Amino acid sequence: MKRILLIATGGTIASKCMTEGLEPGIPAEELLASVPEAEKFCQVTAIQPFSLDSTNICQEHWLLLAGLVENNYDDYDGFVICHGTDTMAYTAAALSYLIQNNLKPVVITGAQKPIDLEITDARLNLRDSLRFASDDRAHGVNIVFGGKVIAGTRAKKERSKSYNAFSSINYPDIAVIQDHRIIFYIDDRNRIRERVRFYHGMDAKVFLLKLIPGMDGRILNRMAEDYDAVIIESFGVGGLPAYGEQSFQEAVDNWCRQGKKVIMATQVTHEGSDMEIYQVGKSIKERFPVVEAFDMTLEATVTKTMWLLGTGVKGEAFEAGFYRTINHDVLLAEQ
Repeated sequence: MKRILLIATGGTIASKCMTEGLEPGIPAEELLASVPEAEKFCQVTAIQPFSLDSTNICQEHWLLLAGLVENNYDDYDGFVICHGTDTMAYTAAALSYLIQNNLKPVVITGAQKPIDLEITDARLNLRDSLRFASDDRAHGVNIVFGGKVIAGTRAKKERSKSYNAFSSINYPDIAVIQDHRIIFYIDDRNRIRERVRFYHGMDAKVFLLKLIPGMDGRILNRMAEDYDAVIIESFGVGGLPAYGEQSFQEAVDNWCRQGKKVIMATQVTHEGSDMEIYQVGKSIKERFPVVEAFDMTLEATVTKTMWLLGTGVKGEAFEAGFYRTINHDVLLAEQ
């Protein structure tokens, strides 16, 4: 029987109704007690490193969670992290970079309704997660939610209230879980050749700028002092506007001259960027050493940038590292 470490961090799944709204208040042991049928297929130990609404989770918590997996790696066959849904995709992507070449499953789950309600998705999601973490084929970092298994770098919360909150973006689901059965669509466990590797640093000085029509590009200059990288969410397949002046180009040139990273992404959820199509994008790529996110999710783009900068990667090595596929995160850059 597989040994699973359940790591509870708060979130809606563990929340109670307080005077000011839902707040995490259900301990790890009570979460586990809500799915007694799990005893039939795994042995679970529960711990609670913190109890937070996921709005309050950031880089220090990602590093803490990765450290817990590292410190307990030899003692357990799999790990299930209960987490709030709002930043779950960021945590899943971050852990995909902090824990690599992983032959053991690290499953992240949560719920849209607290586990102590009569009608809730919490018990099903937690039971499915424990079942998946106990499967011999399961490995790497994945989100299990609403009967779907999604690669940690491909998940996005697309619905704020519905039970099917998460989708896999620009990549198929890894598996589905139906009536206690796990049906794998992608099983690439045998492709992992290297030993598991843990990383211990992330650079939080990464800014995300969402373009809106008419924005003045000089806003980039005002943040250059405080940030090491900027991710620009552009329109469509990607490009930078010029409203009769070159404020964006001048600002990007300023960032690049300082050795800071500029990553171009798209506001469009599906199909990714392709800056070679239009002049507004192609001219930027030809003139400046910007990096393009292609088919990556925004969450993966942000956390991969933080991870790479946290490892001290600079110059051309950053671009090479950014385009290296990790946990299915980027495909179009290889074509």
